[in-house]
Amino acid sequence: MLKKICFVFLLCILCTTAGAAQQEMQQLAKQYGLYGGEKATVQWVRIFSSSRHLKRYKLDTLDKATLEKLRAYLIEHAADSEQPIVPGL
Repeated sequence: MLKKICFVFLLCILCTTAGAAQQEMQQLAKQYGLYGGEKATVQWVRIFSSSRHLKRYKLDTLDKATLEKLRAYLIEHAADSEQPIVPGL
């Protein structure tokens, strides 16, 4: 019984942390005027692989870890993904 309670507790903490990280990336994307659903996956990959594009979107000031998280968030919500996010929704 104690194992089940611990498991449920840890699962709740994990879900809360994941939700907070997701919301943090959503706020960061919004701050830079980026919305996942405005581009397809390959377009997001192209943007994050080019220093010229990173400069254009003013993302060149972000550290590598934050860039990778933002990239993953935008690709996860790209226009051609299972869960696209579009402006205004």
